[in-house]
Amino acid sequence: MSDLKSSNPVFSLRAAFARFRADERGNIAVIFAITLLPMLGLVGAAIDYTRANNARTALQSALDTTALMISKDAASLPANQVQARAQQYFNALYTHTEAPVSNFTANYTANTGSGSSVVVTANSTIQTDFIKVLGSQFNQLGLNGASTTKWGSTKLRVALALDNTGSMQDNGKIGALRTAATNLVNQLSASATNDGDVLISLVPFSKDVNVGTSNVGASWIRWSGESDTWEENNGSCSNSYYNDKTSCQQAGKTWTAKSHSKWTGCVMDRDQDYDINGTAPNSSNAATLFPAEEYFENNETYCKPGNNPPLQEVMALSSDWTTLKNNIAAMQPTGGTNQAIGLAWGWLSLMQSDPLNAPSEDPKYQYSHIIILLSDGLNTEDRWPNYGNGVTQYTCSPGNALCIDARQKKLCDNIKAVKDAKNASVYTIYAIQVNTGSDPTSSVLQYCATDSSKFFVLTSANQIVTTFDSIGTQLAKLRISQ
Repeated sequence: MSDLKSSNPVFSLRAAFARFRADERGNIAVIFAITLLPMLGLVGAAIDYTRANNARTALQSALDTTALMISKDAASLPANQVQARAQQYFNALYTHTEAPVSNFTANYTANTGSGSSVVVTANSTIQTDFIKVLGSQFNQLGLNGASTTKWGSTKLRVALALDNTGSMQDNGKIGALRTAATNLVNQLSASATNDGDVLISLVPFSKDVNVGTSNVGASWIRWSGESDTWEENNGSCSNSYYNDKTSCQQAGKTWTAKSHSKWTGCVMDRDQDYDINGTAPNSSNAATLFPAEEYFENNETYCKPGNNPPLQEVMALSSDWTTLKNNIAAMQPTGGTNQAIGLAWGWLSLMQSDPLNAPSEDPKYQYSHIIILLSDGLNTEDRWPNYGNGVTQYTCSPGNALCIDARQKKLCDNIKAVKDAKNASVYTIYAIQVNTGSDPTSSVLQYCATDSSKFFVLTSANQIVTTFDSIGTQLAKLRISQ
């Protein structure tokens, strides 16, 4: 029987097929052959898409930078030159030769009240190396990019409240502050397209601020009414033994106040609680006025040239960059530290009322109101002698809090409490402590900063320059909304 099976050709063929089906080595080879092509396709696709993604990233980066660069030029260029200038910027930035750009456009929209804008777009393709085997439709991959920059809908108003006290003469601090503030003016003025886009005020402070003798006739100056005001302390008694109005008159003598024309420009804190709020001065309410003072220490005034350099005058919001920088260059270290009065006048400089009368604001624009408060030490004196003696700050009830710091904290609370129609804070405070000695971190400056990112402790004069540069960069970006 077995001989018959072995000699039957049909039976032999069936047996051969059975052995082939049972041989796993043959199955592996077939499976590998079947899966090889898809595997190569997947690996190749990954390589092609990685190349395309790199090109797309380079394209978008070039478009973003081009949009920012052309935004600085667009307003001053004829409309028909915006495209050409943007193309020059883009060509210098985009060097990805694998994906040449076939179409680049730059469209500029001038400011009509909601800001200016520029939109740049570009189209490109990259040739595939692997996935093209799947068909001609995969010979290349398309790359498209776009970037939009909007600016000019936000205007900046910046108050510089800068410590000009005697200790600023140490360790190169006053020189570094002059450099830093000048650089900031240059930086912010460069972001302005039109007059009024950026305005800056300057408030040098020590114990007092110097509003300038040109304001001798201003209705918001207070000359008399309290024991520490001008007419009570500047004059002569018919008996030279007495040197103030109160003691002179109590002795039955005649007091003759010195002419207001002899005033050298200093004012001190307003009556409490007007010293910590933004109420506009009103001649019918003496407590709202700013008391004139001849700021003396050691028989020397701090508001006119003499043995001590004079305290530099306050300057209202301005875009007169030359005058601003000249006034910054003239700042000299003199007197004791009263951060609160510097901050108060920085705040007042942003208000559209006496004493500094900020320009009105166009409702078509958004406004950012910034106060930069810099001090190199702790508070030591203000209007009230029982608060500090120029060297040491005293404590007050309740809670034995440092007196001047407590006033300043209330002032900061009042500034932060001002909200706009959307319940957003109107004012942003940057607070900078220059601590080149062994002072503790200023809790009041830290408290006054809008948030922790806007409080800086510096340990060298050089850091004043770098910190102002950093703040200037942040503020310049506010001029670009997208």
